[in-house]
Amino acid sequence: MSCSQAFQLFRSCTGSLSARSVARASVPAVRRRAAVSTRFYSDDRAQSAEDTDNKSETNAPGDSASDPTLEKLQKKEAEVVDLTGRLRYLQADFLNLQRNAAREKEQTKDFAITRFATDLLETVDVLSIALKSVPQSALAQSSASNSAPSSDRPAEKSAEAYLNELYTGVEMTQRQLLQTLFKYGVKPFDPTGDKFDPNRHEALYQAPIPGKEPGTVFDCQKSGYMIKDRVLRAAQVGVVQEQS
Repeated sequence: MSCSQAFQLFRSCTGSLSARSVARASVPAVRRRAAVSTRFYSDDRAQSAEDTDNKSETNAPGDSASDPTLEKLQKKEAEVVDLTGRLRYLQADFLNLQRNAAREKEQTKDFAITRFATDLLETVDVLSIALKSVPQSALAQSSASNSAPSSDRPAEKSAEAYLNELYTGVEMTQRQLLQTLFKYGVKPFDPTGDKFDPNRHEALYQAPIPGKEPGTVFDCQKSGYMIKDRVLRAAQVGVVQEQS
């Protein structure tokens, strides 16, 4: 074998060895590339799964946080309704209290003289008894004697004249006293002929009276008195008794 042939054989062996080494070296590279690409895709899927979990985790606390907030709002709304109702009730109670206070004040003003007027009625009764004690016939005789012509010399007054003047003075006093009581809402009433009312009348006695309905008032010993719409003193009366 010559030198040129040996050199060509060496070159061909060297080329085959280089091709094999390159092919062997390329196989791990391809495998590594496939592994890298496969790992890349698996990483993406894992990342997307982690993102989904994170989103669910972030949404879950929000939902759990919204429930207490809603409950708090509902509680506050219930408290507002309750306080509004209480405020309305208090306002109504305050208005009623104002009306009652005004009415009580007015009643106190109207009935402040009740005790004084009750004591004063005894004086009116005494004057009434004094006027009833003088008969009308005596007054007529005294008025006739006063109207008789007098002589030139003035004569002394008779007893009938003095009686007439006294009667007139007592009557004027009683009338003035009743007018004063009338200014303060005190009014007398005579229930003769009315149906007996225990709230307004005081029965002193009963008697059978023919021709009169039983239970009616036929005699008034003392007149009754009203102050505004209240009975200041009941009238003392006699009532017709039912005949057996």
